[in-house]
Amino acid sequence: MTMRVNNRYLAVESAGTGPAVVFLHGIGGTSNVFQVQAAALSSAYRVIRPDFAGAGRSPAGGEISVDSHAADIAALLDALDAGPAVIVGHSMGTLVARVLAARHPTRVAGLALLGPVQPPDAAGRQAILARAATLRAEGTAAIADAIVARSISPVTRSGRPEAAAFVRELVMRQDPEGYARNNEALAAATDPGPVGPHLPLLLIAGRDDTLSPPSVSEQIAVAHGSADVRVLDGVGHQIPLEDTSRTSQILTAFVAACFARASRTA
Repeated sequence: MTMRVNNRYLAVESAGTGPAVVFLHGIGGTSNVFQVQAAALSSAYRVIRPDFAGAGRSPAGGEISVDSHAADIAALLDALDAGPAVIVGHSMGTLVARVLAARHPTRVAGLALLGPVQPPDAAGRQAILARAATLRAEGTAAIADAIVARSISPVTRSGRPEAAAFVRELVMRQDPEGYARNNEALAAATDPGPVGPHLPLLLIAGRDDTLSPPSVSEQIAVAHGSADVRVLDGVGHQIPLEDTSRTSQILTAFVAACFARASRTA
């Protein structure tokens, strides 16, 4: 379905009933990245999967930033009367999730961060801005193969080539301008600060992730104080696609624990 929030339109998938679980995709992705995990959870929960503004089926209207994405998700939860929710973010979606939790804490029952990223340093910002310029000048085909090579582990590319093909298709289907603007949003991102120690926090990292190595998850966990960190062998940055089964199992247990905790403290 298409929903109007904050004076723009977002494509939103919604399935199931019960407490809400919201999936936030990464840059170059769409809600389809979480198809397997959504199917696993929708029998017991209300699963909500938006495409960020400028990504997938959502047009690139208005400001696009990590902060604007977080504001859109807060407004979406209000429109759907769906909070507090467990928020599951991947890649850039983890920054959006952290901003959402910091600014709208009553809407969040727990955070699961898959391949979490930190705001880029100066060199990283320049590389991201260069990618945005390439997208505008040459389109998505100019970067698709490089994205696949960098974001998927050699184990997955060899053993599950269909996952690599799916990531390439995700990139190729993006609107170049919307994708460029989301790259600029990532380049401009600032540190949302540590996740509050009161909030349940799960971090899932890929052992072979060169974009966001397990050390990033460990740093976020240390700042939190009691996070659950899982590292998946043979997995790169595309965690929801590279190890669908294990990711689904870990998320299912975490979501159940979050809502059990919420019911005890209500």
